Amino acid sequence: MGIRTRPWAPVVAPLVLALLLATGCDSTPHAARARPPAPPTTSGARSTSVARVCAKPAARPAKAPAGAVTVDPAVVGDLAAKTRSSPPHTTFWLRPGRHRLDPDRYAQVVPKEGDRYLGAPGAVFDGGKKNQYAFSGAARDVTIGYLTVQGFVAPQNEGVVNHDSADGWVIEHTTIQNNSGAGLMAGAHQQVRANCLRDNGQYGMNAFKDTGRITGLVVEGNEITGNNTGDWERRQQGCGCTGGIKFWAVDGADVRGNWVHGNRGTGLWADTNNNDFLIENNMIEDNDGAALIYEISYNAIIRNNTIRRNNWVEGRAAADRGDNFPFATVYLSESGGEPRIKARTSEIEIYGNVLENNWSGITLWENADRFCNSPANTSSGDCTLLVKNTKRCVQPAIAKAPLYSDCRWKTQRVNIHDNRFVLDPSVVKCTDKCDRMAVLSNYGTYPDWSPYKGEAVAQAITTEQHNRWHANVYVGPWKFVAHDPSRVLDLGQWQGTPYRQDASSTFRAGDGG
Repeated sequence: MGIRTRPWAPVVAPLVLALLLATGCDSTPHAARARPPAPPTTSGARSTSVARVCAKPAARPAKAPAGAVTVDPAVVGDLAAKTRSSPPHTTFWLRPGRHRLDPDRYAQVVPKEGDRYLGAPGAVFDGGKKNQYAFSGAARDVTIGYLTVQGFVAPQNEGVVNHDSADGWVIEHTTIQNNSGAGLMAGAHQQVRANCLRDNGQYGMNAFKDTGRITGLVVEGNEITGNNTGDWERRQQGCGCTGGIKFWAVDGADVRGNWVHGNRGTGLWADTNNNDFLIENNMIEDNDGAALIYEISYNAIIRNNTIRRNNWVEGRAAADRGDNFPFATVYLSESGGEPRIKARTSEIEIYGNVLENNWSGITLWENADRFCNSPANTSSGDCTLLVKNTKRCVQPAIAKAPLYSDCRWKTQRVNIHDNRFVLDPSVVKCTDKCDRMAVLSNYGTYPDWSPYKGEAVAQAITTEQHNRWHANVYVGPWKFVAHDPSRVLDLGQWQGTPYRQDASSTFRAGDGG
């Protein structure tokens, strides 16, 4: 798994940098979590129908479906026992009331293939802060619907529902709340629809599978709010282990029509060799950190989302400590389009979005020191999808084609167009460092055998890797950062040689929204 790293550091001696990496002292400390009142929506913002499923859940089946096994809340362990004694493809209907497992921490329900679990009105499956897991095992094609799952205490990085990331599960119209760890794990071809994922200790969902890649994931129409109640980034600085949803090595995901709001940290975070994402028609707002991070990953379409008031806590904390890195609300870190990897697109295309009163805009970043086998690669042990044998990424081979290119994740072929960027500093309550678009890298220094030392990567990401802003609308006092954090540009410099960005874009710098 990857961890969040401090994206910019000055040139330092390799020994000092090694100590920073070893101790994890390169993460953003969490600021006081004071959420300001939401300002009125700016005119012109996209009208998105949000998934208010937490306050308005769907009606539950008041009667047991024909042939269903009825589960009695008065009998402790009844759900697990009846699951064990029933054949595969059984439907279970949980009667109204609080359903419990035996008090053993490892007591859990282990479904069989094709089992279905449906909750009646008022049915709650409660771990009582004693049981670690609700539903687990390797059975395929299990359905969880119309149920409340709460009070389970999964360990860090583990999940409560679909604990073992089995394939083909459908989780729909279910509230998963107030659990430790992740409310939900994910397997291949999983469908997560119209659920309330709220107030879980680490993630709403952790899309991670121990073996193999997750393919064909659908996350649609969910409300994802208040997650990371355990404040893990403060407890383990640099862990990169939080978010409304975290995606790891997912190959093909549709993330659409969700309301992702009020999470302590990042809203949506794809980290480590994800590919072929469609992120559309979501409302992402009021998250403490970035709305979206796409990190060491490939090929995505990010379109028609409304992104508001994100990153006020983490962005402000960075500014207050004097960090001049452009922490943004949409952050692409070593991620880009790659035609050699099969997907619906061969670029990262970001278009049709409204970004309104966030802490900064879009940052494209590539860490010159992060590549296969580098100690600065915090996704330790992982290599790019272009190199199957990681041991090849060493000197002298890494200094020559094709490995010079293929051993590093590159921020390339990013196409940012037809978006609306609105910033009113009086709403964000900032005077500095909240107003930036950026494309940049650091000065390569580490390790001593790196072929990427100096300004080579900064030059490549800025002018050689086909990263392009164009045909956007800007409202407010925007600034631009290129090459490295010290180069803060005005509009004329951003549009001029050598950067030539935002051709055919329009600017209303004085409006403030």
